[in-house]
Amino acid sequence: MKRIDTKLPDVCIVEPDVYGDQRGYFMETYNQKAFADIGITATFVQDNQSFTATKGVLRGIHFQNAPHAQAKLVRVTRGAVMDVAVDLRRGSPTYRQWVAVELSAENKRMLFIPRGFGHGFKTLTDDVEFCYKVDDLYSCECDRGIRFNDPAIGVDWGEVTESLLSQKDTTAPLLADSDCNFVYGEI
Repeated sequence: MKRIDTKLPDVCIVEPDVYGDQRGYFMETYNQKAFADIGITATFVQDNQSFTATKGVLRGIHFQNAPHAQAKLVRVTRGAVMDVAVDLRRGSPTYRQWVAVELSAENKRMLFIPRGFGHGFKTLTDDVEFCYKVDDLYSCECDRGIRFNDPAIGVDWGEVTESLLSQKDTTAPLLADSDCNFVYGEI
């Protein structure tokens, strides 16, 4: 297993070891010791999976406020996405900065997103299956989002078709108007 750091500290790409032959392939998608060896010590408690039928759908930017903030390990098992992590920790040297990584069934990469970061993705193909592990259970009371096109963040999503967004995402507040409670050093 290989860790590739991104421009955002603690957000990293994980490249699994893939063993293949003419029959197909095998890979470990999670191994607690192997992840700890590359500096990821989150204890995952829930697995989630989503399906998106259409290319160009944007989901995000989502997070859960403390006390139920979540670290995420995300990957794609069918299709491809542009996956985005945004630093939402007030006081952080990288506050409001973002990183985008292509995740696909073909490249088998995963992205680790620590607590204190928002997350979103845009589908690059039709028929996308997206899987993620989280280190805290879902909490309706702490579930939050910020507007995908917040100019203070400036994620370059490429062309976005408003009809492919959920109502939750089109009506999400700007970061400045949100009650995001992440503080650098406290998450």
